[in-house]
Amino acid sequence: MNTQTPHPILYSFRRCPYAMRARLGIKTSGLKVELREVVLRDKPDHMLEISPKGTVPVLLTPTGDVIEESLEIMVYALGRHDPDEWLGADEQQTQNLIKQNDSDFKYALDRYKYPNRYPDEDCSDMFNTALEILKDWNERIKANKCHLVESYDTLADFAIFPFVRQFAHVNKDKFYDSDIPELQSWLKRHLQSDIFKSIMPKFDQWQKGDEPLFWP
Repeated sequence: MNTQTPHPILYSFRRCPYAMRARLGIKTSGLKVELREVVLRDKPDHMLEISPKGTVPVLLTPTGDVIEESLEIMVYALGRHDPDEWLGADEQQTQNLIKQNDSDFKYALDRYKYPNRYPDEDCSDMFNTALEILKDWNERIKANKCHLVESYDTLADFAIFPFVRQFAHVNKDKFYDSDIPELQSWLKRHLQSDIFKSIMPKFDQWQKGDEPLFWP
């Protein structure tokens, strides 16, 4: 199979926080990709050929390499151009925070949002489990003047806030009634930002034979 392309191809799904994370990195880097919006119940054959695990996002590079992890897509794009120095933050802190998000926080988030998917588990306290992590992040944001690692937004902020958004949207009243004011302000600022709005337009499902949609 010839996988070489003139531009990177990004398979994405608008509401997926992993795909949001990837699009944020691509957007700020200025990397032009061919965007292919996916409907998860009807995944394209080509996407499954290059990435049999069938999850988004997936990036096919012009040299035929396939990048299947959202964080790696961010680093791939920012490694080519990082105008806002997202990669300039303390590496160990950044890695630890994103690992915590992608493991412990995501574990609690999934069970809080989708308890019916885990019938053999007690998911009743998963909101509070996640909230304890958010309280730690709240203190970080307070100490760093509305940012997670540095005194400006870096990779950790953009890699994590789509998941906090998903958590907040399960029950907004419950989230905003919690004692995490700095994190709540941090989330609101990101949700109202121009870059977030720029990665969230709606596109039709990609079909084989469609004219390429280049983005951003």
